[in-house]
Amino acid sequence: MPATSRPLPAPRRGLALAAVLPLLLAALVSCGYGSQAVENRAKVVAQGPKLSADTVRVGYFANLTHGTALVGDREGFLQKELRGTRLRTATFNAGPSAVEALNAGSVDIAFLGPSPALNGYTRSGGKNLRIVGGAASGGVRLVVNPDRVRSLADVRGKRIATPQLGNTQDVAFLHWAAEQGWKVDPQSGKGDVSVLRVDNKILPDAYRSGSVDGAWVPEPTASKLIAEGAKPLLDEASLWPGGKFVITNIVASQGFLERHPDVVEAVLRGSLKANAWINAHPREAKAAANAQMRALTGKALPDAVVDSAWPTLRFLDDPLAGTLREQAGHAVAAGLLEDPRLAGIYDLRPLNRVLAAAGRAPVPDAGLGVR
Repeated sequence: MPATSRPLPAPRRGLALAAVLPLLLAALVSCGYGSQAVENRAKVVAQGPKLSADTVRVGYFANLTHGTALVGDREGFLQKELRGTRLRTATFNAGPSAVEALNAGSVDIAFLGPSPALNGYTRSGGKNLRIVGGAASGGVRLVVNPDRVRSLADVRGKRIATPQLGNTQDVAFLHWAAEQGWKVDPQSGKGDVSVLRVDNKILPDAYRSGSVDGAWVPEPTASKLIAEGAKPLLDEASLWPGGKFVITNIVASQGFLERHPDVVEAVLRGSLKANAWINAHPREAKAAANAQMRALTGKALPDAVVDSAWPTLRFLDDPLAGTLREQAGHAVAAGLLEDPRLAGIYDLRPLNRVLAAAGRAPVPDAGLGVR
């Protein structure tokens, strides 16, 4: 039976921002989800015998939460594991465009946040992608203007930004607000706290202008606001058991996974080696991730922003399936998602084969894996 969920609604930019951000609205529209992928070449040349595919196309964001991909690409961990199969990478600005590329066959594997993965899977009736591995946890904070918000209780009655209606951080903030006993209409964002959906790219300008009092946002946006004088009030990791919740998954097109499981395993081996290197060499990893961002976007992040953001991230191989299931439940409770059918969204067999070969224990799929 097809999934009964509906897609998370698109952000109502005109309604949410017209009154408070008139000078920024044009900029917001210009950096929407229609962004095109920017292709870049792998650092390491393909060498050795090919796997079952001549080429694999991997998509990721020029964002610190995609540090596994940034480092894995720049330092050659992915290409080395692919041997003679050529790695081609594409950079996206937002999850929906990456899902569209998977659906169109423009990319085969992508690093993706929880909400785009959930949306992509449910909208296709469970036929377009599988989550095959984890990449990162954490990297989300509530940061506030210290002159207006001095405690968590002070958040009530204030204007708090999230990146997009129904995105991962929007759902998390609405869930947290509900746990405080506050009522907020999820569509309009109006209620005991005003939720404004503001694109991360223009949020520093919105904060600087005084249009928002704080934001529940991922890195490096949170640290960019801290550089503007904001203070961290809450790290979302503190709300999760063990301080871990998924922020970045590795997903594969179902068709590519079926035809080329050896290639998927090679990418997973490369990601495991990238994460191991990141965790063993944090200083060098920060520099490599920022250098790759500069190569992709033409501009590196300030060192102070990277230094603030990096400790909030945990790079790991477990996709933390239980936390994704819980995040979906939060979206349902907020009224932003009908009860989704998620069985089969994971296929962790390739990852667990790679882990077994490395002498490591398998990771669970929270009952949501293919059978």
